[in-house]
Parts: sequence; C-alpha cells; structure tokens
Amino acid sequence: MRTDPGTVLDRPPAGGQLRFGISTPGGPAATAERAATATAVGAEPELVLWFTDFGAAAPDTELAGATPIITWEPWRALGDGRYDRSAFPLTAIAAGANDDHVRDWARALAPHRAGLRFAHEFNGGWYPWSGDPASYVRAWRRIHDLIAAEAPGVRWIWAPNAPFAQAPVEWYPGDDYVDVLGLDGYNWGTARPGSRWVEPAELFGPALAALRELGKPVLVTEVGCAEAGGSKPDWITELVALLAADPAVIGFVWFDHDKETDWRLCSSPAAARAMAAALDPEARS
Repeated sequence: MRTDPGTVLDRPPAGGQLRFGISTPGGPAATAERAATATAVGAEPELVLWFTDFGAAAPDTELAGATPIITWEPWRALGDGRYDRSAFPLTAIAAGANDDHVRDWARALAPHRAGLRFAHEFNGGWYPWSGDPASYVRAWRRIHDLIAAEAPGVRWIWAPNAPFAQAPVEWYPGDDYVDVLGLDGYNWGTARPGSRWVEPAELFGPALAALRELGKPVLVTEVGCAEAGGSKPDWITELVALLAADPAVIGFVWFDHDKETDWRLCSSPAAARAMAAALDPEARS
C-alpha cells in the first residue's frame, strides 16, 4: 500500500465535475500561456501535460497549483521537430541498457508527485515504439520498477489512442503497473485531406466503454478539435457532457497548441466561451 500523500489523479472529482488540464507549446515553464487560457475559460488547470524525449534529464516538476503529467517519449529530439527514431529501442530499454539513466530520473522524481505517461499512442502506428507489444510491456515494467522503488509519488498513465472498440490489452502492462488509463483523441474536422467531422461520442464512446472493463480511473490525456468542418463550440459542449456523465472519467487535458491546425481553446472567442460554460458546474446543471 502506498504511503505517499497522492495526487489529484488518486482523487476522483466530486459532484460530476472534471479535472481540467492543458498542454501548451512552452511546456511547464510557460506560465503566461497557461494563464492566458485560464483567463479565457475561467478555470485554472489542475493538470499540466508536456512532452520530453527519453534521453533528456528529468524535468523540474514543481508547478504551483497543478499536477504535472510528463509524457516520456522513447526517441531523441534533434530540434526543429526532428527525432532520432532509433535511439531508444524498446528491446534495449527492456534489457536494461538505459537503467542508469532511468535511475537518474527516479532520484530526480523522488521528492515530487507527478503523472508519468510513457510511450503513448502505441496503438496508432506513427511512433517508433509501435508494433511490438511484448517489448513494450517489458520496457514499461522495467522502468516502472526502477522508478517506483525511489519515487512512490509517480502515477503511471497508460495512454492508447482513440478510436477503438476493444482495449489493446496486448499492450497493457498489468494492473500492478498502471494507475490511470489515459486516452488521446482528436476531431480533425476537414482540416486535412480525407478527414471528416467526428462527434465526441463517436470518437470516444466505444473506447471509454472498452477502458471501463479494465477497472481503472480514466483521464483523457490529449484532446483537441479543429475549427473547420463543424461547430467547435458545440463540440466542446458535447465533449464535456460526455466525459462528465462517465463515472470512470476523472478529467481531460486539452491540447492547447496551434500545430497541425489551431487546436487551441482560444482559436475563436466562441470556443473559449463554450469551454468556460462547460466547466461551470452551475451552467451544466
């Protein structure tokens, strides 16, 4: 049994509310980015998610008023959006080739409470850590055991990509190795060739039902909606209602980036107003 004080990831929100989180381009140090979005939607994020490559030093996880979620990606960032995709094969991680580095992370994380999301969206096929479930599970368990021995305040978030109708259990490290079930999903609308508008229930509904079978709390760890192809404000309203109605879901993290398209909550004043209303329990009652 854990003896650490825990994180908000251990405590389901009360009264049908959801824990609200964001990811912004500047990462954990981007206080101005978070403040701008918080002001626009009238809610301070309880969760802040960012991305770091596997070879980086463990980040400072001190965030005033928010729980950090570190997305730890097993490749090496080269800058300008380029990556060495072969730098950290899962087979090598599983065999212990990076144990010293993982122990460095464990020592750095030991005083802190944070979520750690290792090798996310493994079922999507676009990352180099996709394709080998057995090596994925072995690598996950190895780094989990090394870090858990020194950093009991870390919560482990296993995050497939939606949509799917059956949980990709061949990738699941096991109940003893996972604390929270993550889930990523985006409505691209017509922002790219061949894409179409997808409502929240179609995007997330079957996946949420499948994850409920695993019996762990669920956090939507990445979500975003394009402006092109439909009503983004309506989509936001429907998303929050869908998630709030699911007792397994503890919250969501909005991908507040202007990247492949403008995913930000401030992509339009109407989108920001919709999120403000959706996050207000009185407005939703």
